[in-house]
Amino acid sequence: MSKYILEMKQISKHFSGVKALSDVNFKVEKGEIHCLIGENGAGKSTLMKVLSGVYPYGSYEGDILYEGNVQQFNKISDSVKTGIVIIYQELALFPDLTVYENIFVGNEVKNGGMVDWNKTIAESKKMLNKVKLDVNPDTLIKDLGVGKRQLVEIAKALSKDVKLLILDEPTAALNEDDSENLLELLRELKSQGITCIMISHKLKEVISIADKATVLRDGQTICTLDAAKGEINESNIIKNMVGRAIEDIYPKREKQAFGGKILELYNWSAYDPQLGRQVVKNVDLHVKKGEIVGIAGLMGSGRTELALSIFGNAKSYKVEGDLVIAGISKMLKHPSDAINAGIAYVTEDRKGDGLFLYQDIKSNISAANLKGISSNGLINDNEEIKIADHYKKSLTIKASSLEQIVGNLSGGNQQKVSLGKWLFVGPKLLILDEPTRGIDVGAKFEIYTVMNELIKQGMSIIMISSELGEVLGMSDRVYVMAQGEIKGELSIDEANQENIMQLATQ
Repeated sequence: MSKYILEMKQISKHFSGVKALSDVNFKVEKGEIHCLIGENGAGKSTLMKVLSGVYPYGSYEGDILYEGNVQQFNKISDSVKTGIVIIYQELALFPDLTVYENIFVGNEVKNGGMVDWNKTIAESKKMLNKVKLDVNPDTLIKDLGVGKRQLVEIAKALSKDVKLLILDEPTAALNEDDSENLLELLRELKSQGITCIMISHKLKEVISIADKATVLRDGQTICTLDAAKGEINESNIIKNMVGRAIEDIYPKREKQAFGGKILELYNWSAYDPQLGRQVVKNVDLHVKKGEIVGIAGLMGSGRTELALSIFGNAKSYKVEGDLVIAGISKMLKHPSDAINAGIAYVTEDRKGDGLFLYQDIKSNISAANLKGISSNGLINDNEEIKIADHYKKSLTIKASSLEQIVGNLSGGNQQKVSLGKWLFVGPKLLILDEPTRGIDVGAKFEIYTVMNELIKQGMSIIMISSELGEVLGMSDRVYVMAQGEIKGELSIDEANQENIMQLATQ
């Protein structure tokens, strides 16, 4: 019997004449954790959609061998029946249903044709124990944090007698503790004989957990690296992913003298009426011209709430304190006030809040500054194309044309469109909230390079990030938040992962 649970041979897939996969070969051994890595647009998710039946047999070329047998999956349920379960980055849970209902949705425990709810709850408890999640099965999904929701998804997969578990960026939205807990769970599942394929952009996680790692680039298989042979290391992964060595993930920039203070906050607080509590408390903060100020902290520390309260109080918090822009005290009651004052905000949720996914690139880039391409109330289509083309080139957005639908772009290119949208308003201060979440190392390098160029041109940046390496690699100065408060301010020379985490956990 073959040692491989999965063999994908010569897989090719086309979209409107564009070859997304070209003769891809991919093998996974039974009982291993196999990481699938590559830049955004490399074909990782497409390959897994071919495997799971999202793209049915006949819509691609090549063969899928699973447990030694050629498969012809025509829909997702076909692959699930064989024990293949995929968990996507955007979790497929119903927020207003309970944990136990979500675990067994579509796979209900029945007795005589009727759903046996008592047995369903009892079985859901067994699944929750397997993933080491201590929650009441009656809990609504919307009342759980992201990390616990991810575990519910895995419990749901285990309820289907999974043999091959596929996880697409499972830790993208998790903090470090939840990420490590998830990785430990995957190791536990491996010990129970479950094979895992994990798509991830987080190289440290790949190095930590992968038995093997297959690299895709431009829809082709580049290589498979073996941890047992010492092949899975950062420099080797990057070289194969991007086709070149990136000596320093964080590009260097020339040291320059900072200008005057662009933004000052004094005793700044924000109260969220929906939550019934303060989300930002007595913050004192400043940003100078030409400076990148990092804001670090754990999820829920108030970083995004601080950004939103600055950017025209987009969530209608009750704010108190003083906000000063270029020496002038301001009261920004709406995002349009912030834009007029020279502030732009690139949200952490580019798909939910940052972009119009069903519109094209040019419409998205112009969306925040329509007056910049309008005359007498009418949009100048030629000007819109000209502006969009400028940002497509300057931000190296990879797309077939300006008419390409943004929802069809890779995560890194979506982030560049979101960035271009806000650069078009001409800000003096750019707030970047998790600017590289869910994008690959090559796209990260490009985003960092753009940031350095903007600083060189005299812009100022506030960068919120959960990646400590990113905070340390790109910031000139760091504020650390916890429980809505600034717990410390560190120069980049004195900042390190240990003292940041010490402040973040106060």
